[in-house]
Amino acid sequence: MNCGDKYEVYVEKLTNTGLGLARIDGFVVFIENACPQDRLKIRITKLTKSYANAVIEDIVEPSSFRVRPFCPIQKVCGACQLQHISYEKQLDLKKEIVEDVFKNIASMKDVRIFRPIASPLTRNYRHKIQYPISQTKDSKRILAGYYKSSSHELVNIKYCPIQPQICDDIIEFIRKEAFSIGVSGYVEKVHKGELRHVVIRSSYYNNKKLIVLVVNNEKISTPIKKLAQSIFDAFEEVSGVCVNFNSKRTNAIMGKVSQCIVGCEYIEEKLLDKIFKIGAQTFFQVNPPSAENLFGYVKEYVKNNFKSPLLLDAYAGISAFGICLSDVSEQVVSIEENIKSVELAKETARLNNIDNIEINGGDAGEFFLKEKRKFDVIILDPPRKGCSKQSLDEADRLCVDTIIYVSCNPATLARDLKYMSEEKGWAIDSVQPFDMFCHTYHIENVAIIKKCN
Repeated sequence: MNCGDKYEVYVEKLTNTGLGLARIDGFVVFIENACPQDRLKIRITKLTKSYANAVIEDIVEPSSFRVRPFCPIQKVCGACQLQHISYEKQLDLKKEIVEDVFKNIASMKDVRIFRPIASPLTRNYRHKIQYPISQTKDSKRILAGYYKSSSHELVNIKYCPIQPQICDDIIEFIRKEAFSIGVSGYVEKVHKGELRHVVIRSSYYNNKKLIVLVVNNEKISTPIKKLAQSIFDAFEEVSGVCVNFNSKRTNAIMGKVSQCIVGCEYIEEKLLDKIFKIGAQTFFQVNPPSAENLFGYVKEYVKNNFKSPLLLDAYAGISAFGICLSDVSEQVVSIEENIKSVELAKETARLNNIDNIEINGGDAGEFFLKEKRKFDVIILDPPRKGCSKQSLDEADRLCVDTIIYVSCNPATLARDLKYMSEEKGWAIDSVQPFDMFCHTYHIENVAIIKKCN
């Protein structure tokens, strides 16, 4: 086998990164934009000792699950890896992805994993948009879009059906206005150019937008000020425009410091019956209707299984879980290290007249070490890297009954649940996936684990 060779293959399944898996004389081949049960003609593009990558040359016999993507640039944009597969089949595949991770990576075969709960919206659902910005070499026209799969080649996107249409209009305005004003786009190879990302936080609740201009600078330039004011004046939906400073040569989208330069520094979002304030660097689920399902699921579980519990909300962000569950808890304690999120959480608690929540700022691991109280329920909602063993040890020490572990990464979730099961003796009750990221291989999960006395 060599790069450039062509074969006809049958696609067995999808991997946990959304690639089709086929075999040539037992040798594994991964294929982009494949669908389980496709029969394909493929061309090898990469060859290693243990696997090959390939692209589709022709679809010999399409799978019954294959559909026409509703986005005209789905194949070149790296954002929606599964849009060519029927939505119902996507849910089945995501369940299989979670099952495979638990069985093959964590060697946990008996975990009860439910079918994912579908997203109420499968189009226009994405309410946080993060577009890399660049510019053409000669004309210096501004480009904005997503990177092609497994590359840093920017696809200039004029229309994206998974986000609100107004976001397309705002991005197009920024393209033209930035060029007119003289704002340069970021060129990654040479680490030059001022505007490197545009982030739009969009409220499903009231349709307001918060725009964040991420600049390759440590101060706000006059052209950026003009651009921010122009955006604010052009769109009544825009409640504010912020600047985030990120002058480091890094893949991180945003730096640590943001400054609102026109309008309001936050938007409001509604979750269950609570109103939240979302800032430039606040974590909040990108799919509010699906988040409503997830938070409702957790709240219903706590309500049905506990009577006025003492609840700890760890890695709390803006204390969304703690605030939503405050009316089924005796008291809620939350811990979050991002100071802006802590401030917004306190404002949100006051806005919703919640007086039984204690909101703490600081590192979760350090907070655990100092904490003496015992909690009936602990909610863990860590970043993709999961929890440290120290944090899991402390959660084991502090919790007397149930840990609810919320994760967007099945691999680190399985790793951490395996540790709690095998090293700490906890019982895994269930894992309920939620489709927060339609048409992608990503899947959010809520795991319920119980302490064995």
